[in-house]
Amino acid sequence: MVERALLVGAFVDPAGRVDAEDLLAELEELVRTLGIPVVEKMAVHTRETHAKYFIGSGKAEEICERARELECDVLVFDNELTPAQQRNWEALAKVLVIDRQEIILDIFGERAQTREARIQVDLARMAYSLPRLTRAWGHLGKQGGGIGAKGEGESQLEQDRRKIRGQIDRLKRELAGVRSSRATQRKDRKRAPVPNAAIVGYTNVGKSSLLRRMTGADVLVENKLFATLDTTTRKIALPNKQPLLLTDTVGFIRKLPHGLIESFNATLEEAALSDFLIHVLDASHPRVLEFYDTTKNVLEELGADTSQALIVFNKMDRVNDETTRIWLRGRFPEAIFISVHSGQGLDELVARLSELVARQTLSVEMLLPLERPELLARLHREGTVHSIAYEENGARVLATIPVRLHDNLAGFMVPAL
Repeated sequence: MVERALLVGAFVDPAGRVDAEDLLAELEELVRTLGIPVVEKMAVHTRETHAKYFIGSGKAEEICERARELECDVLVFDNELTPAQQRNWEALAKVLVIDRQEIILDIFGERAQTREARIQVDLARMAYSLPRLTRAWGHLGKQGGGIGAKGEGESQLEQDRRKIRGQIDRLKRELAGVRSSRATQRKDRKRAPVPNAAIVGYTNVGKSSLLRRMTGADVLVENKLFATLDTTTRKIALPNKQPLLLTDTVGFIRKLPHGLIESFNATLEEAALSDFLIHVLDASHPRVLEFYDTTKNVLEELGADTSQALIVFNKMDRVNDETTRIWLRGRFPEAIFISVHSGQGLDELVARLSELVARQTLSVEMLLPLERPELLARLHREGTVHSIAYEENGARVLATIPVRLHDNLAGFMVPAL
């Protein structure tokens, strides 16, 4: 248990001080999410990165002295430290030293509820801890041989590494099973012509609140970072009677560790495979444009089509500056501006969703050969059949089909008069 934290953010470019201080403010929120009080934040400039402490030894001594003055029991770095750098810092400071990645892992560990999320957190945590075993257990270098052994035998450290690698392999197999199950569920959803929209965005911008407001879903809504780790999918009926599936996803954050992105692919792939995205942003946050870029970059890394994204600015009830409102509307002319709390703009959002869904489907009339019953079966499976009239030269069908089927069925469509 730790009770007093000193946060440290090192930056190389002198022009990067403002960004470093902003990231430290975000790190403070992450640390407080774990219930750890923050006593001070230090943005430290270094001309170049150093192998031993990441920053120079003189600066390192200053930080340690400040930590002793404040009686801190943990140093938290916004920078990603190597295992060797963590060990060097702990030897110098004589207190626990952790980095941003470990903080995020601990938050994810507390918030994981479903089996899928727990597997993903465990996998990321194992991958993070593997190179840090010597830091955690100083006695693991001891060697020993068995009865009749000719050599010193395998060290305890090697045994533990082998055990963790085995656990990583097991977790990857379990995660593959979860992905297979999710793919089956997605295939079942795709059999019905119901488009899917993934709600994405930075953490704590109101994604779960939006899902709850629009669908009445009983999902967790908290003013905390990473309150939602598991995807939740609910169906709504749009004004044009067209159903739509809405999926809430885990929030993004700047400097999200790549290990977590890889581990959470099973959750985040819902965004990559959706028909379109609802990208929610906090209009009241001063760094909203950076958060927009962060989320967009991660989505593109996952293979999501960000061109099919509806930009939604939430929390407009907190924006009192008219200049900010004008700037946002000028920068994002196609965006929707809402407040989940007050209900402002939600009707416009639903209308825009109806337009997007309408673009995903086509109303067609077809004449299907009687000797091709599989075509009608496919229409029932992947589209909505409104009427069938059997004639001498085929079955005349009125249906709504996904746009993706147009090229395959174009030869059977009856030209409009």
